Amino acid sequence: MTKKRWQKVRNRILLHVFFLGVISLTLIPIFYALTISLSGSNALLSSEFSFFPTRFTWENYQRLFAEEPLILWFSNTVILAIATLTLALSFAIPSAYVLSRLRFKGRFSIFRGLILLNAFPAILSMFAIYRLFSNGPISLINTRLGLTLIYAGTMVMFAILNLKGYFDTIPREIEDAARIDGASEWHVISRIVLPLAKPAMVVTSVLILIFVWNEYIFAVTFMTGAENYTLAAGLFSLQAGEISGSWPLFTAAALLTSLPVLIVFLFIQKYMVSGLTVGGVKG
Repeated sequence: MTKKRWQKVRNRILLHVFFLGVISLTLIPIFYALTISLSGSNALLSSEFSFFPTRFTWENYQRLFAEEPLILWFSNTVILAIATLTLALSFAIPSAYVLSRLRFKGRFSIFRGLILLNAFPAILSMFAIYRLFSNGPISLINTRLGLTLIYAGTMVMFAILNLKGYFDTIPREIEDAARIDGASEWHVISRIVLPLAKPAMVVTSVLILIFVWNEYIFAVTFMTGAENYTLAAGLFSLQAGEISGSWPLFTAAALLTSLPVLIVFLFIQKYMVSGLTVGGVKG
């Protein structure tokens, strides 16, 4: 083996060792949480705690399904996520396509306005939305429709910006060729544009899903009662009391809550790089 080739092999080995070390460090909190969830003790940082449970038990996971409404919280969150995703993409896809393809007066002003609105935290509008929902002709407080409108309105701006950038990268010549061949506008969009934009649509959908999955402030403000809790609100309720809270139960619920999102990531990881980077090429 030549000296130059040996240096390349050595550098590659060092790089792999470095990344393995980084991955190991990032997995420590997860392993820590897993140990707590399988422990029969409520100790966290006490002298009794170890990284390997001394009193191994599945009781905490059993309690989640037997004593806590985890399935109900899960179903509430799934319903909100599907409704939010449907509503947000229904507005975002046509809006992004129009901003990308059509040239009309005020187009850039609308685009800059979306960027400006997306820069402000959604929580700034919480009190105004609460007053609007509570004093309107139909009260939307403590309803899934109200929370869905908030989530969709929050994420639709991000979805438009991301999808618009991706639509800009699709050559217009492909659409023009289809029109020359006699394809209608609906066929051009549904059979050419949308399939080509699949990576951006998948990534945008997953990011909206993660937002709904993890959102807490609006969930506890606009929804009351344990039967209406989302997973984030339900998780907090498990550890709300400093005395009555159970860390093993909380960590078991946190790990189970994270599992669906992890599974989704495993299935769509091939779209992540292109869906995030290409969509930000053009503005």
